[in-house]
Amino acid sequence: MSIKPVVALIGRPNVGKSTLFNQLTKSRQALVADLAGLTRDRQYGDAHFENKSFIVVDTGGIGEMDDGSGNIDDYMATQSYTAIHEADIVVFVVDARAGLIGADSEIAHFLHTLGKPVFLVANKMDGVHEAAYAEFFALGFGEPYATAASHGRGVTNLLESLTADMPEDMPEDELDGKALKLAIIGRPNVGKSTLVNRLLGEDRVVVFDMPGTTRDSIYIPFEREGRSYILIDTAGVRRRGRIDEKVEKFSVVKTLQAIKDANVVVVVIDAKEGIVDQDLHMLGYALDAGRAIVVAINKWDGLSQDQKDSVKIEIDRRFNFVPWVKIHLISALYGNGVGKLYPSIHKAYEASMFKVSTNQLTRILEDAVASHPPPMVGGRRIKLRYAHLGGHNPPVIVIHGNQTSSLPKSYQRYLENVFRNVYKLEGTPLQVEFKQNTNPYEGKKNPVVKNKAKLMREKKRIQRFKRAEKKR
Repeated sequence: MSIKPVVALIGRPNVGKSTLFNQLTKSRQALVADLAGLTRDRQYGDAHFENKSFIVVDTGGIGEMDDGSGNIDDYMATQSYTAIHEADIVVFVVDARAGLIGADSEIAHFLHTLGKPVFLVANKMDGVHEAAYAEFFALGFGEPYATAASHGRGVTNLLESLTADMPEDMPEDELDGKALKLAIIGRPNVGKSTLVNRLLGEDRVVVFDMPGTTRDSIYIPFEREGRSYILIDTAGVRRRGRIDEKVEKFSVVKTLQAIKDANVVVVVIDAKEGIVDQDLHMLGYALDAGRAIVVAINKWDGLSQDQKDSVKIEIDRRFNFVPWVKIHLISALYGNGVGKLYPSIHKAYEASMFKVSTNQLTRILEDAVASHPPPMVGGRRIKLRYAHLGGHNPPVIVIHGNQTSSLPKSYQRYLENVFRNVYKLEGTPLQVEFKQNTNPYEGKKNPVVKNKAKLMREKKRIQRFKRAEKKR
């Protein structure tokens, strides 16, 4: 499969890069709000136009505050510069309403030193006369592409020029496996972004010592030992009563969407703060979505022995409802225990995608019923006839029988544990559904029964006729 070209969106904060990103990718991956600096990390998305595909990278803004003082704007600028060097094509976005300012000229000067193809986009042209963007010719990139990204105007013209020299898509090779999507979730400031950087082996995600640094869910494709992954770093989810800002509410939604989009979810917990209810709520989100789960207790090296013993007791007590989840004690900052996450992630993913024939499942069901028969209901034994696989991620086993609606919860859990133990389903929820067999003749009248009275009258008439014949 050919490598897709990479297009980076560059510009000052709040010029509409994320809105343009959503238009190019035909998605709502990037958070969009009227607030400067909303995008802080590189955000990757797939774009398709007339049988051509490319990767779009949305970035945080490069502004006049990048003075090396160590503030978060410097981190955002570093991410933007990294995206520029990664890209094959740069889309330089300016604000037509604000006009040409000094920061735009500085960015243009930097781009000219790289020698990469640059497409200048004058965004927010709705309500602005086209003559107003004439001053952007001074940037040295020719005539700007006039767009109003919030309404989609001018985007098609930009796409035609962007993709003019791109190769057409090649047919997908059937041997190319799908990338494993891995979501990293947890409360703010538990070390999710540090763990992402450790897993990647590079400083890909902004790590800043301030709760809530990651506001968006960042999709990062990478390969490890010949296997493809998409790592999703998510915004931390606070308790409902503490979600005040509009952006915070968006971030919660993006986190829940990332969970649903993932194959495996790594729940990160701060060992120093202990296991709190919000950690269990996060785990509950992943369970409700049916995703494979791995738990990482982070910042383990910073604990005393007494604290470690206390946390282990809490782990046994609070995670007893998910005994099939693998729990790792790690230090993302120093890398201790991080490498052991991958085997658990693979095992959880394989368990969530396992395949088995109907015959094998039915044999396991028959053995389970023979060892421990279901109870009697109304003087009749519940009969479980056969089982088949109904889905993946999470695996769903469908069992057919009669009176299944009366099957006790305890017996349902017994069957779930049997299947889980036989197939060693570690790290994934397992759904067991029961289907009640229907009587094919239910609601249909038996024609014999319907005419029984008529037949009886006819029989008596024939008998009377025979008796009369004998008397004669």
